[in-house]
Amino acid sequence: MSTANTAARVRAAVDQDPNLRSEYVQSLHLIERLHRLLLDVIKDEFDRTGASDLNAVQALLLYNMGDNELTAGELKSRGFYMGSNVSYNLKKLVEMGYVDYERSEADKRSVRVSLSAKGRQAAEVVARLYQRQLGSVEAVAQVTSGELHGLNKALGRLERFWTDQIRFRL
Repeated sequence: MSTANTAARVRAAVDQDPNLRSEYVQSLHLIERLHRLLLDVIKDEFDRTGASDLNAVQALLLYNMGDNELTAGELKSRGFYMGSNVSYNLKKLVEMGYVDYERSEADKRSVRVSLSAKGRQAAEVVARLYQRQLGSVEAVAQVTSGELHGLNKALGRLERFWTDQIRFRL
């Protein structure tokens, strides 16, 4: 399909639904704000537990690593972190003792990382936070499992859409 055909199809879709642009832009703003708020909630949890040497991005990185042994590239592809962000944070996490690393025997440039005991404790703080939130998300926020399922389906489709925008330069 040509770019002109794609553009015409997009214009037609917007013309058919005058609310589409407004809803799409509102969704983008909410996604941004929710991510920042999640980081604030995680940071607040670590401040309360006395582990304020970690920032929220680092704590989330530890949580996402879990029990896996990964490379920085794998963290980037699995966790959707920017490459330099992962490298910088991994260096800091190694220096602070949250992450252990081992150079690959086959390729000395490649480093595999895993959580140290201290890193597992920090990841557990995030896991407990999420577990505690599960106890009240439906009662307090009035968000049901079905609504989260629908949200996850929509966000998954949006993720595929954006991935295709990059991959196929749409």
